[in-house]
Amino acid sequence: MFVDALCAQRILPVLRLPDTESALAAARTALGAGLSIVELTATTRGWEAVVAALRTEVPTATVGLGTVTTRHLATSAVEAGVGFLVSPWPAPEVREVAAVSGLPFLEGAFTPAEVADASRRGPVKVFPAHLGGPQYLRSLRQVLPEAVLVPTGGIALSDAAAWLDAGASAVGIGRDLVEGDDLLDRLDAALGRARGGAGP
Repeated sequence: MFVDALCAQRILPVLRLPDTESALAAARTALGAGLSIVELTATTRGWEAVVAALRTEVPTATVGLGTVTTRHLATSAVEAGVGFLVSPWPAPEVREVAAVSGLPFLEGAFTPAEVADASRRGPVKVFPAHLGGPQYLRSLRQVLPEAVLVPTGGIALSDAAAWLDAGASAVGIGRDLVEGDDLLDRLDAALGRARGGAGP
């Protein structure tokens, strides 16, 4: 089950990169580090080609698409063969496409009302997480103990364990994951810290 696998993985790579080549290289590195779920973004030029390549190279991986904000984009993602959809905010049209296609959907939300509403349907992307910080997530967790909360936005790899300790089910890591030349070493270190921490 997707949610169980995501919670077990603990870190969700959000590969927001400008072009096909850089996105594919980052995805290969993340998958080579032992992860099985990665998120591309619709802002990457040629993301469809990245999905196709990864489905061929690593058929056991689950490759999702984030920054999905319209019905058209959601439909294109389904046709491209993605494994899940992610929106940055409440997106009923994307939610509907995901439901019809049977794909997991991480719906974006930030306010307590938005998070509570989205959590009734499935996992929630708490975005932009850096505005609230781990303490904000801890407060959400206190009133939504069963929700699957995945904070994303402005979170450094080195801070992943703190977010998990605050109640994150998994942590979305974007810019800090794809910048620099030592991604594999930093990812291994972060995974070690994250998997040693607590969290639902």
